[in-house]
Amino acid sequence: MDYMDNQAEVRDFLRTRRDRITPEQAGIVGGGRRRLPGLRREEVAMLAGMSSDYYAKMERGNLAGVSAEVLDALARALRLDEAETEHLHDLARAANPSPARRRSRPAQSTVRPSLQRFLDAITGAPAWIVNQRGDILATNPLARALLAPLLTDPDARDNSARFIFLSPAARTFYPQWERAADASAANLRTAAGRNPRDKDLTDLIGELAARSDAFSSRWSAHAVRLHRTGTKHIHHPDVGDLEFVYEGVELPDHPGWMMYAYTSATGSPTEERVKLLGSLAATAADAQATAPALQPDDR
Repeated sequence: MDYMDNQAEVRDFLRTRRDRITPEQAGIVGGGRRRLPGLRREEVAMLAGMSSDYYAKMERGNLAGVSAEVLDALARALRLDEAETEHLHDLARAANPSPARRRSRPAQSTVRPSLQRFLDAITGAPAWIVNQRGDILATNPLARALLAPLLTDPDARDNSARFIFLSPAARTFYPQWERAADASAANLRTAAGRNPRDKDLTDLIGELAARSDAFSSRWSAHAVRLHRTGTKHIHHPDVGDLEFVYEGVELPDHPGWMMYAYTSATGSPTEERVKLLGSLAATAADAQATAPALQPDDR
């Protein structure tokens, strides 16, 4: 897969959003019999307060010169949520590159020491840093223990999307695998809208599309999302079933990086199992630290 085709992305995104809205939902009376579900183009144009020809041009994939106000009116007409509205604006920005853009900073994959110390200071909850592609960049000890099935999986290569779509172990690790897969594909679609010329990102998307039908079907749905908070269910091989609430915080110095922390209710089975997981990880680390080094004659 090469760099994302902006016009195709715009066309498919607007069409799929239009197809999901019924005339009744849009408040259109007397819509009549329809060959296809959803709104007609002229109905979207009417709801957005623009001409049918202008909307048709937009749905053909041409967002060049479209103002933010028009995009917001279209978002309201199509009943886009926050993530979808941001995605529409991202697609418009990609269609209108600034001739005087600042030179983009090279992508970083190394976490500075002070940020790693901050992670390590979080002792009661798994916490880690991930980039827009889903690469796990840094963890605290609890997160290393929690994510061990992902971090040690040869199919994943430290990437959550590869783990979900390419590793059989993911369906055990995530009891709600379908939900995790939906979220992962939507996160990558959101990232692609923001960074359509990120070659590492498009290479990952191409790899997943070529190797996973489950990913391809989700990718074609054009779903997007903001991955800031929610619940996550995990089945860990050492401590069993876990239920977390997660919070994600963007790191402004590193566009596309997020820091996540998983917490559990006080007194819940998950809280006790996370403590056990931390104890097991600490014991394993102590054993490794005190193990005698192999001498040449022992090898």
